[in-house]
Amino acid sequence: MTEFDEWLKKTTAETEKTVYAYLPAEEGWQKTVLSAMNYSMKAGGKRLRPLFLKEVYRMFGGSGREAEPFMAAIEMIHTFSLIHDDLPCMDNDRLRRGLPTAWVAYGYDMAVLAGDGLAIYAFETAAKAFALTDRPERVAESIGLLAQKSGIYGMIGGQTADVELTGKPLDGEQLDFIYRLKTGALLEAPMMIGAILAGASEEQVRTVERMASCVGYAFQIQDDILDLTSTQDVLGKPVLSDEKNNKTTYVSLYGMEKARQEVEALSAEAAGLLETLPGEHEHLRQLIGMLVTRQK
Repeated sequence: MTEFDEWLKKTTAETEKTVYAYLPAEEGWQKTVLSAMNYSMKAGGKRLRPLFLKEVYRMFGGSGREAEPFMAAIEMIHTFSLIHDDLPCMDNDRLRRGLPTAWVAYGYDMAVLAGDGLAIYAFETAAKAFALTDRPERVAESIGLLAQKSGIYGMIGGQTADVELTGKPLDGEQLDFIYRLKTGALLEAPMMIGAILAGASEEQVRTVERMASCVGYAFQIQDDILDLTSTQDVLGKPVLSDEKNNKTTYVSLYGMEKARQEVEALSAEAAGLLETLPGEHEHLRQLIGMLVTRQK
């Protein structure tokens, strides 16, 4: 095991512990939806978004605890999007990370409510950062950014175009819009929030946004590649789902060779932008490289 592997294992465990500390107790008359929320939050995953938030915050010199509620909040937003993506009215998937999806485990109605619950509870959680800082304006800006990147001008906007255009021929501009919003926005948000909370300049935050955009786009293209080249046992979810749902992807539009080249180019661009930023970022550089070349 390399030094980076050891660091990643340790940091992922710490990140997951932080996220779990903000999950709601499963009690009261609404216990079923709370259980469904926690089931989905604890179903595994790499915890990359909160990990990115933590690392960018640290890179810019952040040393307090105000990033912790946002680490949990971004994972809640991400999980809510997965719960709704898996619904029969969307991708109709029955397996996520090797486990039954929320609607299979808890029913269609509770899965919808669990997604709704996580989307709203994320902001209740993020607001707890106000009590952990003497710079409340940074927390307020971060909450606004989280809403923007999650909502109609971010992830949900991208999902809307994705749903409406499924089964229809897409051009490069439409696919670019979907990828940059549906996937990219939820990687831009945690990295930008980490920078904002640590006191990065506006120019530095914009650089972080461009870097994260490259990472998000490469991540989605790699996802397209794995959907065609991997197996359900490796991915923990059905493969060939894009083909099943008649979706245009980067691979179907440009071909496998071009897709692999674009992942490499975007990864290099992200690494170049990272090098212009202050602080120690070797682990962050390796993390970005791992993300965009992952095999599962």
